[in-house]
Amino acid sequence: MKNLIYIIAIFFAGAVTSCSKDYLDAPTKSSLDESVIFANVDLAKSAVDGIKIDFGETNSYRGRFLPWYGMNTDIEWYNNSDKYPDGKADLCVYAATPTNSQMNDTKNAWAKMYEGIERANMCIKGIRAYGNPQPGNDMGQLLGEALTLRAVYYSDLVKAWGDVPARFEPITTATLYLPRVSRDSILKHLIADLGEAETLVAWPNATSATSDVEHINKAFVKGFRARLCMEAAGYYEHADGSVGRSSDPDLSVDKMYPIALQECQDVINSGTCQLEPSFETVFKKNCQDNINAGGESLWEIPFADGRGRMLFTFAVPHKSVDQFTSQARGGQAGPLPYMYYDYNSQDTRRDVSCVPYYWGVANKEGIAQQEPSGIDTWYFGKYRYEWMNRIVTSTNDDGVNKIYMRYAEVVLMAAEAANELDGPSAAAPYLKMIRERAFPESDWSTEVDDYINNLTTKETMFNAIVKENKLEFCGEMLRKEQLIRWNLLKTELDSAKIKMNELANRTGEYADVPSKLYYGYESDGVTLKMYGLNRGETADKSSDYAYSTTWADPTQLTDTKINSIYAQDPDQYQFWPIWQVFIDASNGQLKNEYAY
Repeated sequence: MKNLIYIIAIFFAGAVTSCSKDYLDAPTKSSLDESVIFANVDLAKSAVDGIKIDFGETNSYRGRFLPWYGMNTDIEWYNNSDKYPDGKADLCVYAATPTNSQMNDTKNAWAKMYEGIERANMCIKGIRAYGNPQPGNDMGQLLGEALTLRAVYYSDLVKAWGDVPARFEPITTATLYLPRVSRDSILKHLIADLGEAETLVAWPNATSATSDVEHINKAFVKGFRARLCMEAAGYYEHADGSVGRSSDPDLSVDKMYPIALQECQDVINSGTCQLEPSFETVFKKNCQDNINAGGESLWEIPFADGRGRMLFTFAVPHKSVDQFTSQARGGQAGPLPYMYYDYNSQDTRRDVSCVPYYWGVANKEGIAQQEPSGIDTWYFGKYRYEWMNRIVTSTNDDGVNKIYMRYAEVVLMAAEAANELDGPSAAAPYLKMIRERAFPESDWSTEVDDYINNLTTKETMFNAIVKENKLEFCGEMLRKEQLIRWNLLKTELDSAKIKMNELANRTGEYADVPSKLYYGYESDGVTLKMYGLNRGETADKSSDYAYSTTWADPTQLTDTKINSIYAQDPDQYQFWPIWQVFIDASNGQLKNEYAY
């Protein structure tokens, strides 16, 4: 509580001192008076921008939540999952404990999320009281942004911990200590808040306030509201350990999916955002700090150049300082080993999402080469130092934003909701949008038209949408929440074990994966050229390539590695426990539920 009071004090001080001297000289009241701050657009904007501070705190989203929430799934895993028991692996293999060595700290993401919520609560209260917020005016935009940022924090709390304390007003002595409440009640509140926020904020590029994706716009609010509606209507683990949908009739599929579909259709029909023509371009723009609104990214968690760990954590790894980076990091997580082979070879998303190499130790001239990894270790290609326009010099941070929502997710949610409400023919146009972008036009007749025409039932269309999400979002850490709401988490993780065993032994659907990889280098001397990576490439190419290595081998993808995808029943451990430091400081109000 002392820390929170301090945060509140510096929050208001920061809101004032970040503005020009003219504003500091103008008020006759105390500069910490909310009636002054929230009656002035520039001061109020500084306060709302301050809500985002907690995303970048050391052990908040930056260093704990984003690096660890979302694994393991049927498409993504921590590359050292087999190190369990270990403070890092435990978070990914469904075996975290309240005293986890990475998380059990008073400045952890849990605390920082609630700090962000308190900042938002103060802004919302102040703007409502003194700002006259209306649709179309500056204060309305700021209120909509504050409501949405609060929803981001709360939705991530619910996603990671299930039932959590809820506080939608600034803290008082009466609300210092609160128990957990149902995640259903929180999601209902957030859905209502976002319904208000979308009436207040502008579409992308409609105003200067929505010209970049580091600020809130109507397309993101509507897409985010659709996501929460589908989450609220889906399956999840209840406090007693059972898995089911909500018993609240207001959160039924019949109530939530029409809202979600309408929100998605509003975004699609607005024409204010789009699928990038090239899948690769989405992630190149992200790595190059392109934050212009109107493309595929709808909103991003903003990080300054010296903050944030998206590449530090997830990039194709660099083993030393080299021609692309002064930060030798990346590679903490990657696609499951079979993911590369689950893509059609013509699918342009495959080589962006799944990378079978790392950058080796640089030579004395500072130049590194790509070197093949093993069949058991792949990397996410959506995050690459080599795509950046700047050299990262920090040892700890890279400054690349987290894409929180893409337009592609809106399109696939529209497909899912339309299929549930109106059948496969209603979903088909949305699925077509995604697959046309994924494949060269020469393949559209088979991979788009014929493929979709064969999806003639709700079940086959739903299964195709589940698969399309898998192919589209590998490495973006959306999958865990999706599998939970579809009631497929353990089912798909068990299937992943089977698939990895088949890959290791080259049986079943992976019988045609080659066992030997031949490789050499392109004329630039650093870029790999390979044969034996794709299905069916089994000819002897020893005379054409300088090097070869065993590729698919059970001694690489061992039973221990395969079985490390989860250590405990994922359906019984869908959520993390509340960390012990917060339970101890809760005045007896907090306790762990579920299997804990």
